[in-house]
This record gives sequence, structure tokens and C-alpha cells, in this order.
Amino acid sequence: MKDFAAIVLAAGKGTRMKSDLHKVLHPIAGKPMLMHLLDTFVLLGINRIVVVSGDRREQLDKALEGRDIATALQDPQLGTAHAALQAKEALEGFSGNIMVCFGDVPMVRSETVQHLNDALAEGAKVAVLGFRPADALAYGRIIADDNGTVRKMVEFKDATEREKKTRLCNSGLIVAHSDDMWPLLEAVDNDNAQGEYYLPDVATGAIALGDKVVVIECEPDEVAGINSRAELAEAEQRWQAARRLQAMADGATLKAPDSVFFSHDTKLGRDVTIDPHVVFGPGVTVADDVHIKAYTHLEGATLATGAQAGPFARLRPGAVMEENSFVGNFVEMKKATLGTGAKASHLSYIGDATVGKDANIGAGTITCNYDGYFKYQTVIGERAFIGSNSALIAPVTIGDDAIVAAGSAVSRDVGAGDLRMVRAEQLVKQGWADRFHDTMKKKKAAAKKDRAKKRK
Repeated sequence: MKDFAAIVLAAGKGTRMKSDLHKVLHPIAGKPMLMHLLDTFVLLGINRIVVVSGDRREQLDKALEGRDIATALQDPQLGTAHAALQAKEALEGFSGNIMVCFGDVPMVRSETVQHLNDALAEGAKVAVLGFRPADALAYGRIIADDNGTVRKMVEFKDATEREKKTRLCNSGLIVAHSDDMWPLLEAVDNDNAQGEYYLPDVATGAIALGDKVVVIECEPDEVAGINSRAELAEAEQRWQAARRLQAMADGATLKAPDSVFFSHDTKLGRDVTIDPHVVFGPGVTVADDVHIKAYTHLEGATLATGAQAGPFARLRPGAVMEENSFVGNFVEMKKATLGTGAKASHLSYIGDATVGKDANIGAGTITCNYDGYFKYQTVIGERAFIGSNSALIAPVTIGDDAIVAAGSAVSRDVGAGDLRMVRAEQLVKQGWADRFHDTMKKKKAAAKKDRAKKRK
């Protein structure tokens, strides 16, 4: 679709969000809603995109850095047709079909865009996108024949009572060739209840000229706008529901699907098992035959074939679990690699570390990677055994087959095959505890007696 351009309207104030963040930058599945829409266009091969901004323009400019996307400013804001017209300069010299859409309607499917484009190829001057919601509310209405030919488009506030009973509603998306789009936009006036320049009047103007306007219908969820936190939550819910179904269709087992939350970029292999209450942050890749147990949180992590994580594990960015490795309950990994077959079964922190094949990390082990200023590496060799409640004070290397005794604080390298035991000498004072208890009991009794005298 190289001869196709998209104008994305994102100039609104978004006051109902009650947020300092621009409305279209609020995330769905960890990705700003605007980027969901733009990524769909990129996948379609649309090579000319203009985002029309207004309020909080600097936030949009920053979010779009590094993308080959133009911006235009609408100031003052005089309506949607006026907003679309602000993109004309950015599209100077472009010849082809132009779609105008909204940045707060992020779930438009690539197939739908293609259908709109096809409608023009089949002879329509303008194609609009319609839907039939369960409750039409205050949406603008589309009056069309059974074959999809549009006879009239009207905003709700300007509609007659009869027109308001029509269930076919206007999503706001509209497509026309550049040769037609610009003249039609420029011809729109503001003779309406709101005194604004309405985008649907592009279609109305084409109809007045005797040109063919058609409506393409889609499911209501695809064009549901997001104007409030509640609508954002509903969009997240719809996205997650679709992603869960896709995961299961692709060969993953979700034991309690409604409790699993994916990120926009989660990658799952086949025969993956996901227990209840698992949350995927951005950047997670899971290979085949992985088991992620309940209440595990993953972000920026890679799990190889046969790995197991959880329950109650936390894999932070840079965590890599190699084949058949295992982390158990209350284990946290960050910027660390757990080698093939290595285990950290419970209650450990492994950060800025490399753990070798078949190593065993005992309960309560931590890699002390930070001195308050810099991070340091811990290297644990193959088949090494780290006893429970050990502190490995980086930078430090534990050699292959080495053993660190339980309760050790290791600050120097341990050679391959060596045993390192770092403990204070045990001191025994016979009868000391009995004498301590007797003394404290007498003090407590005396204090109680003194309080009783004062109350008298």
C-alpha cells in the first residue's frame, strides 16, 4: 500500500482521562494506544503517515522520535475536518488514497483498512467505516442502502428523531483519493449545532456532487474509542481476551486464562504451560515446553526449552534461563544467565551473574552486585554448589565443581573443586541463657509490681 497515506487525528485534550499524559499515549498491553495503530499501518506498508497534534504536542513529538512519521499542528482546534486539513502541507506532492482516522481508536485491523482501500478501487469516491453497536448512544448516523451506498451522514446532535433510530453508526474513519480528499475537506463548512468543521461532511459533500460513497462495516470493538480510564480498561480487557485465545490456539495451555496478562510483544512457543496469575511485561520470549507457575512476573526475560519458573518467581530484564533450568518460589533474577540444568529452588536473588551448567544455588543465596555506586559480576561455574544463606560479594568467581558452605560470605574467588567456608568461630557460654532469662523475668515482675503500686 505504498500509494496510501494515513492522517491520524490526535489533537484533542482528552480531559476525561484526567491525566498529565497525552490520551493516545496511555498504554494497552504495555504499548501506547497510538503505537498499536501506527504499527498496524507499518505492517500494511503505508509509507506516508501524519499525526495531527494539538494539546501536549511535545509528548507526541518525543514518542514519535526515530519513526518516519510526520506531524502537523492544529491550533486552534475547530473540528475534525479542520484537523485533517492541517496534514495537507506534510503530504504535499503525495498522490494516492488517504485515510483519516483517530489516535484513540487503536484496534483498527489491517484487513479493515484493506477493505476501505478496495472500495475505492471498485469505483467509490469516498469510503467510510461503519459499525452497529448494541447501544448507538450519541454516535453519528449513516443512512445507507442495503448494498452499502451511503445516502446521508449526520451527527447525532443534528439528526432527526427518525435518523437517530438508525443503528448503523459512523466510526469516523474515512478514505478518499488525494485528488478528492483535499477539495472535499476544504469545502466543509461549520453550519451545524456545534459550529465545527465535521469530518463526516467530506462524505456529505461527495454525495452532494453526485459521487458514490460506500460504507464498510466492522465489529464495534474494532472501532471503540478510548476517552476515559474506564474505556481504557475495557480496551485492555478486550485485547487480553483476544491474546489469550491466540495463545491457546497456538499451542499453549492456560490453566486459568482470565488471570494471565500478556504484553503486546510476548512470544510463546508450543506446549508452554502457564499457571494462574502470571503476568508478562514487555520483552519476554518463551520457548517450547516451558512451565511458568502461579504468581510469576516476567519482564525482558528469555526462557529456553524445558525451563521452569515459579511459583512466585520474578524474572527482571536481562534474565536468561537456559534449557531445563529452574527457579522456584521467591527467586528473583536480573541481568543474569542460569545455565542448562542449573537450579535456584527458592528464596534467592541472582543479579548481574552467570551461573554455569547444572549448578545448584541454595535457599537464601544472594549475589551482592551493588556497592552503592557500581554494579559487579558474579560468575558461578558448572556443577558448583552454593550452600544456603550464602552471600557472594561481587566481583567474584566460583569455579567449576566448587562448594560454598552454607552461611558463607564470599568476597574472594573460589577455585575449581575447592570448598570455601566463611563463618565466625562458634562460642558457647554454658548456662548463660538460663541466667539471662532469670534476670529478665525478675525485672519484668518488678516493673509490673511498681505499676500496680502507682495505680493505687
